[in-house]
Amino acid sequence: MVLSFKDRLQAVNPEYETFESLQTLQVNLGNLCNLHCRHCHVNASSRGAEIMGTDVMGQIAGYLKRHSELTLDITGGCPEMNPNFRYLIELTEGLTPRRMLRSNLAIMAEQGWEWLPEFCRSHELTIIGSLPCYLEENVDHQRGQGVYQKSIQVLKRLNSLGYGTEVELDLVYNPGGDFVPGSQQGLEAAYKTELSASHEIVFNHLFTITNAPIGRFREHLEVAGTYTEYLRMLAGRFNPEAAGNIMCRTLISVDWQGKIYNCDFNQALGMPVTADDGSEITISELDGAGMNGKKILLSQHCYCCTAGEGSSCTGALLP
Repeated sequence: MVLSFKDRLQAVNPEYETFESLQTLQVNLGNLCNLHCRHCHVNASSRGAEIMGTDVMGQIAGYLKRHSELTLDITGGCPEMNPNFRYLIELTEGLTPRRMLRSNLAIMAEQGWEWLPEFCRSHELTIIGSLPCYLEENVDHQRGQGVYQKSIQVLKRLNSLGYGTEVELDLVYNPGGDFVPGSQQGLEAAYKTELSASHEIVFNHLFTITNAPIGRFREHLEVAGTYTEYLRMLAGRFNPEAAGNIMCRTLISVDWQGKIYNCDFNQALGMPVTADDGSEITISELDGAGMNGKKILLSQHCYCCTAGEGSSCTGALLP
């Protein structure tokens, strides 16, 4: 039996289960993807049919015009594969001081997508590239045969355009199994040493993100008979010092239909933020939703964000 995450969080500080203030608007463009990763929490694939349209993108741009201090965090699936990706980037130009694109990198090496590195550079997008390991065997096992070499090819191209030096380029590490990442600082140093020595690649930061026990990763755990064991392990590594920094206190996630969620994990589980009458809230209604101080929807998967050094979309929560 694993103690309720909500009870655990309340015991540390009841304020931690409430939304504080919006700093990051995370936009999920859908579940279409060129990869079929073992750890994917949204079950993205080439058959993904949830694709954000221009009407919702227009509502997002409108919200950013009214709240110009926010960070725009663009994710998927593979967000670049949304047929309206260019439209969103051009529409939000100048509306926010920071736009982050979460890329699997390999898409930029695919035929027909070679324009992406230059396009991202011309719009000064921060790129957060997924590279689960600096070893080829581990990456290909997790993401598919040949993905590592494509990722290295793209990283070299990005470096040649000034990414990693003039424009921010960050990488993401995901564990290759049912364990919590090691020290983010130590892993970043190892990544920088290995990628520089082997490929002359540079980048700015490494983010370590714990695998959430949902989606395709949960299916893997259940087949292996280790789902409950993994939850117990996450709960056993609960770190109260990380609890106050969980991303859902300052981030709102928007799905392809414009519905809002406390995070991308809740979005994958179909746990939207609702009004007092139980109706789902959309991005067009977010201004009047009274989010500050509102209770966050919590469940057992939330343990992944407070285990060890903590985990968020921008890496560990503790130094």
